[in-house]
Amino acid sequence: MIDKEIEQSVKKLDIREVASKLNIKDENLILYGNDKAKITTISGDKKAKLILVTAINPTPYGEGKTTVSIGLLDALSKLNKKAVAVLREPSMGPVFGMKGGATGGGYSQVIPSADINLHFTGDIHAITSANNLLAAAIDNHIYYGNELGIEKVLFNRCLDVNDRQLRNINLGTREESFNITAASEIMSIFCLSKDINELERNLGNIVIGLRKDNSFVYAKEIKIEKALTALLKDAFYPNLVQTLENNPVFIHGGPFANISFGCNSIKSTNLALSLADYVITEAGFGADLGAEKFFDIVCRKLNTYPDCIVLTLTIKALKYYGNQDLTKGINNLIIHIENLLKNNTNIVVALNRYEEDTEEEISFIEKVCQKYSVPFVITNSYKEGGIGAINLAKKVLTVMDNKNNFKYLYNLDLDLTKKLEIVAKNIYRATGISYSDKAKEKIKILEKNNITNLPICVAKTQYSVSDDKNNLILPQSYTIHVEDIKLYNGAGFITILLNSILTMPGLTKEPNYLKIKVNNDEIIGIS
Repeated sequence: MIDKEIEQSVKKLDIREVASKLNIKDENLILYGNDKAKITTISGDKKAKLILVTAINPTPYGEGKTTVSIGLLDALSKLNKKAVAVLREPSMGPVFGMKGGATGGGYSQVIPSADINLHFTGDIHAITSANNLLAAAIDNHIYYGNELGIEKVLFNRCLDVNDRQLRNINLGTREESFNITAASEIMSIFCLSKDINELERNLGNIVIGLRKDNSFVYAKEIKIEKALTALLKDAFYPNLVQTLENNPVFIHGGPFANISFGCNSIKSTNLALSLADYVITEAGFGADLGAEKFFDIVCRKLNTYPDCIVLTLTIKALKYYGNQDLTKGINNLIIHIENLLKNNTNIVVALNRYEEDTEEEISFIEKVCQKYSVPFVITNSYKEGGIGAINLAKKVLTVMDNKNNFKYLYNLDLDLTKKLEIVAKNIYRATGISYSDKAKEKIKILEKNNITNLPICVAKTQYSVSDDKNNLILPQSYTIHVEDIKLYNGAGFITILLNSILTMPGLTKEPNYLKIKVNNDEIIGIS
């Protein structure tokens, strides 16, 4: 059966029954029908163990992070563990573009899948509206006299659709470009704010422009932060849905990992940690992007770190990185294992098995993992649901009993260039860094305004460990190129854009929207 048929074959619980598994009462729910809800302010007294699911670099075949995350939740529940998964909300850009849906697959899905992949509860629309209200307010301030003396606007409009024509637009008074909503600073603030008061404060700290002397102008100077918070108030409540096996999943926030930090909101993670014994979360794209940023950006905000890392892969994907030669493609797994061990010692490698995978191939991968003293597990939640991930769940539970020598990759008080040097050398294996004139000028402005002690968020291709999407082999003796630098002051990090990375994707020649239609009142073709 296809994903939609599998979803239709299972019985959904009323979302209030799902909530009761975490002792969430009906009065703490804002219902969106009977299968999804928002959770109003509530917290428990638990402090769960945190499991982060990441992967090797993505390929056209998929690596199964979301499928593994959901399967692991269902497996832990079968072992009578109180668990919840916390995931990002899909963006409509990839849904209609090249990727399709992001709610898992086979017998390891979150539902209702079409709702989650499209408008859901309106959170991304609210973030888009807040972003564009701020953009309009900036231009309105300039139109009515510009008493703050804004010489250069630093805040862009956004849209949750892939549209390459919006990369360069003429506003009449200046040139500008749109971001996709997943790259909006307001999306990042939304996901990195612990409560509504911090959300308002962080919105006010957005740098919206430069004066003649290159000093910063902040959003709070045009008194917009309270209105922005009002637009985001309801969206800021985490969303509750369920797996095919009726286990609770929070879905909240949706930044991409290639152009942002790629993790769900810390509000939803903190809520989950207080209500369950085990929390599974996910970092976007490969471990060189999502996991590194989870460690160096999100963990600092959460003031905690994962008790276990699950690194997912498929043999198909490894062969892709070796031009169909597994002995060469294995280097993509090796580099991610080595990278993760620099932050966290509790790691499990999870192979999503396909029927065509041979015992010889599996044994080869297992021996590589043994060389690094990293446990290796075969999982098959796509075909079997929670039962297919039981061995993975048992191994994760065992590994979490080990001492975890977690550490950050860099200290925040280092210069921006030194922090990038550490990430480039240790994660991307680069031997040099070059800076464009634009990037050099941005660094001078940051130094003038005494803003350098923030974590960095590197925006680069997801398809390679390097900054070149075509370099699929283990990179050696190469230089990364810094094209631009953007301060996300409200979110609390500095974005560094490498090579030709863009913050507004375009549609492919044969976009996924060609497959999507309504059939007998059901939306099909998303996954």
